[in-house]
Amino acid sequence: MGIITLISDWGNSDYYTAAVKGMILSQLPKTTIVDITHEIEPFNSNEAAYILKNTYKNFPNGTVHLIGINTEESINHPHTVAFYDQHYFIGTDEGIFSLIFENEPEKMVELEILQETENFTFSSRDRFVKAAIHLLKGNKIEELGSPKKELIRKLLFEPVVDSNFIRGVVVHIDSYENLITNIPRSLFKKVVGNKKFSISFRSGSVSSISDSYGDVRPGEIVALFASNDMLEIAINKGNASSLLGIGWNHTVFVNIE
Repeated sequence: MGIITLISDWGNSDYYTAAVKGMILSQLPKTTIVDITHEIEPFNSNEAAYILKNTYKNFPNGTVHLIGINTEESINHPHTVAFYDQHYFIGTDEGIFSLIFENEPEKMVELEILQETENFTFSSRDRFVKAAIHLLKGNKIEELGSPKKELIRKLLFEPVVDSNFIRGVVVHIDSYENLITNIPRSLFKKVVGNKKFSISFRSGSVSSISDSYGDVRPGEIVALFASNDMLEIAINKGNASSLLGIGWNHTVFVNIE
């Protein structure tokens, strides 16, 4: 019938995920529901945006992505439905959409669906599911609310480029504690080229780019480009974040000799 993905900070010990899935299946029993993750750090829309941005393109066009992060609505942060890159996104516009989208969405509305309960703490179940079902049934996004002209902007750190270095930051730590930076392969190639370089961080450095983790011995630090073409610092069969003492937003330098 269609696909709905779920991403949230609900964890896996409460009833929230099951309640949302039950609400979907009670209205469209043949819906395919995919859990992207429910282990987002509480209220961390940056982390959620990073994961969803690197996930949604792998799903078929027309997939509906339900975002269960910071879902409380306000005048400044309205519930929003956006159609972008042939996908639908439903969530609260507190800046997260601007972190996912590289351009303006093709269509966007402020959600005006009425919910059937007087409890406003579970919008994902009581409003977002209704919007998702509406879209999967082939109905128009325009019928869900009033046109929304622009997104709330939330800026991420961009790499700083100088004649002899690139300064980036860690923007994601995956489940293996690998450190993903905001330095893309394209920028690295453009600035570094064939010059000698070293990648330095809080507690160490690396002077080469590897193709895989196994290019170094277990326990050694390795730098490589992740599957999304962003510079990654890891430890072969180890936990880089804990062992190197590096966390979110910590600085990484590419020094050009």
